[in-house]
Amino acid sequence: MERYFAPCPRGLETALADELERLGAGDIAPADGGVAFAGALELAYRANLESRLASRVLWRVGDGAYRDERDVHALAYSLDWPQWFRADRTLRVDVAATRSPLKSLEFATLRIKDAVCDRHRAVAGKRPNVSKDRPDVRVHAYLTADHATFYLDTSGEPLFKRGYRREAAEAPLRENLAAGLLRLAGWQPGTPLLDPMCGSGTIAVEAALMALEIAPGLKRTFGFQKLDWYDGPTWQRIKQAAQRRMKQPAPAGIYASDRDPSAVQRCGVNLAAAGAIGAVVVERVDALARAAPAPAGVIVTNPPYGVRQADAAALAAFYPRLGDALKQRFSGWTAYLFSGDPRLPKLIGLKPSRRTPLFNGALECRLYEYRLVAGSARRAHAVIK
Repeated sequence: MERYFAPCPRGLETALADELERLGAGDIAPADGGVAFAGALELAYRANLESRLASRVLWRVGDGAYRDERDVHALAYSLDWPQWFRADRTLRVDVAATRSPLKSLEFATLRIKDAVCDRHRAVAGKRPNVSKDRPDVRVHAYLTADHATFYLDTSGEPLFKRGYRREAAEAPLRENLAAGLLRLAGWQPGTPLLDPMCGSGTIAVEAALMALEIAPGLKRTFGFQKLDWYDGPTWQRIKQAAQRRMKQPAPAGIYASDRDPSAVQRCGVNLAAAGAIGAVVVERVDALARAAPAPAGVIVTNPPYGVRQADAAALAAFYPRLGDALKQRFSGWTAYLFSGDPRLPKLIGLKPSRRTPLFNGALECRLYEYRLVAGSARRAHAVIK
């Protein structure tokens, strides 16, 4: 039984734990920023291919107590790195820490890299080369106040890089966070879904992948393919089973729209790259004029939020109008608005029935749930001073 840790956007830990359980993981333990779990090596293949919420799948290879950098080096050197990957693979080391007494994580990273390379040289007579941008193998270390844990990354590039994104806005929503919003909203394929401010279409594409049962990792490669325990026939068997499960693109009751014609174009390009072009109705429509495409359904969207003064003034005027549009045109729907702007719930004029804390990278955000019934309770619009 192997031990793993899957990091994810903070706020999605419970949802990821449920997903990993469905994939066959055992000994599941959610933690801040991810989920620890256990299973066979084959589970690493399946979790990388199928997980919509994880950012990576890290395979734990060793751990131990430490007091200083010398201990960290000794722990790293004691691990049998040549057993797991060849010396001709390029290498990157990343270190994260919580309450570590070490003065420099950069120096700790250097000492771990030296230990891995020295162990290879002792066994094979040569050291791996370092590549920060496109390494074959990634070593991750996590340091607490007195304990170091070492992992090999079975994912390679982060799992939110599905391989379908051809066109993106300047700061797009990451794919696994978009999938997480859909999970937290309780959306299920077959229920009408609308993103009226779709941007490059990440929420709509993720919903289409769910509706068509397309595994999110089918269009990419993974880090485990560079590790020595990689079993090509086993991987092909798992991948082919996922391919057989896919549905042909067909209307899935998913709607995406935006007032920006370039956003509509980007959304279409990304849907086509994902193999889901027929599943989503994409339109150029202003969210404030948008009509409901069905008598009832779910809205999941990421309204704009800005940091410049001009943005602040425009959004202060936009949010109340958005609340009015939702009330007037979407009675019978439930709306989930994801935002890092704390003014949104004050200005939109609708009372949220639930607020779920989430993080978009380092930015603290909320997913606000609004049940839109006739005569929705409204509050006076707040005034920004």
